Amino acid sequence: MLKIIKEGAKSHLPFSPAIRAGDLVFISGQASVDANTGSVIEGTFEEEMRRSIENLKSILEVENLSLENVINVKSYVAKEEDLKLYNSIYAEYFNKPLPSRSTIVNVLPTFLKFELDCIAYAPKTRQEAD
Repeated sequence: MLKIIKEGAKSHLPFSPAIRAGDLVFISGQASVDANTGSVIEGTFEEEMRRSIENLKSILEVENLSLENVINVKSYVAKEEDLKLYNSIYAEYFNKPLPSRSTIVNVLPTFLKFELDCIAYAPKTRQEAD
């Protein structure tokens, strides 16, 4: 099964919010954008990170999934000094057992402070893993 997921958070950029390929859902990078218009909303690092994760959650909900179904996260943090706050906020959203994760610093355009993309596994949550 291959399904293009067009609901959830929107973007003006040329990509699908997510694509489901069998049991896996690949969610495109989510940044601090208005979920209805796709316009960037600038704010503090914390505001941008939380908005990005809320956009991610909206896309997952389209497929009746949650953050518990996320098995891999790639995060992009604009400034190294935000890493401590990043890890603190991340722990509020992602419970144990944690997804696998990569974090890349200093790669975002100047108008973004945070972005993340992920892969979710539809049949089970991480808590149901063997």
